Amino acid sequence: MSNINSTIATLAVAAIAVTATGAMLMWQPNALAPSALAQSAAAKAASSSDSTKAADPTWAASATGRVEPIGGEVRIVSPVGGLIKEVIVVAKDRMFAGDLMVRLDDGDQLARIAAAQAETLVRRRERDEEKTEKPSGLALDRRNAEDTVEASERELFEARQNFDSILSQRKSGTISTEIVNLRQAVAQKKSALEEARRQLARIEAKKELPLPDRLDAALTQARSDLTLAYQAFERTRVRAPKDGTVLRVDARVGELAAPSPEAPLVAFGDLSNVQVLAEVEDRDVGNVRIGQRVIVRADAFSGKDFEGRVTSIASALGSPHIASRGPRRPNDVDVLEVVVTLDKGQELVSGMRVDVFFANNETADAKRE
Repeated sequence: MSNINSTIATLAVAAIAVTATGAMLMWQPNALAPSALAQSAAAKAASSSDSTKAADPTWAASATGRVEPIGGEVRIVSPVGGLIKEVIVVAKDRMFAGDLMVRLDDGDQLARIAAAQAETLVRRRERDEEKTEKPSGLALDRRNAEDTVEASERELFEARQNFDSILSQRKSGTISTEIVNLRQAVAQKKSALEEARRQLARIEAKKELPLPDRLDAALTQARSDLTLAYQAFERTRVRAPKDGTVLRVDARVGELAAPSPEAPLVAFGDLSNVQVLAEVEDRDVGNVRIGQRVIVRADAFSGKDFEGRVTSIASALGSPHIASRGPRRPNDVDVLEVVVTLDKGQELVSGMRVDVFFANNETADAKRE
């Protein structure tokens, strides 16, 4: 009997415990409901704020870019095939327009010039020693103009020869008074030749000009051969196309130069300022415009921004040529080339890959807040 009473008492205690637990579970959520609702509302508000902020980003677009000299990098190719005999320049050399950088084998061209000069000298002597009546009027003007052109071509050739010889002997980066004077002499001879040719062209354009006689025609033919010889010789000289700096030298003495864009001898550019060539994906084209403020960032200059403006936008989409950071860019994405001129960026190295950020229309200073 005592065992039965003990069992009943145990069951009663268990029932009371179950009832109390159920009551607590029903009461607890109701007691915490206001706090949970407040937390939920705060979370929704934060989410709404983030959504609003995402709808108004700091940048209108971003792109991968590459640093270039102002006006772009010029890859100089040999005008003719030939053996490289001399490389005058090294990287970072400051050059002026017309300065010699690479010399090809010119033995054949020098022989051709010597033969043409001898033929011209003989033909001119025959003309001058002729015992017929000397020309007058326009015929005489033409003869004098042709003589002036021949003399100017010879003087320019000799001036270039002297200048190239001294330039090849200088030490890299040095500029002497003699080099400056010879460069000026070449410029003067070139201007004189251009003026002589203009004068001859004005005379030959006159309708009343008589036809040349037999000796004048033979001399003209010899002079034409000499001019072609000068031109063939000059094509063995690879010169600076403008004032600028040597960026890279790929030419090596003893190699065979080829007139191919795939085999440049020298990379050249104007480093007085630099620009960035950016490739904007087609989806962001509508967010880029001329004059837009831009921020450029490079890994090599962490924490530093380089400011600039969009100065040129290509007129057609094309395939990307700059490798992008992060996930691989899809092959079917077209890009638009955009040129950004930097306010100051001489610290950036030509060829360096950078990240380009285009400011919103509403953002005047293009700086991240």
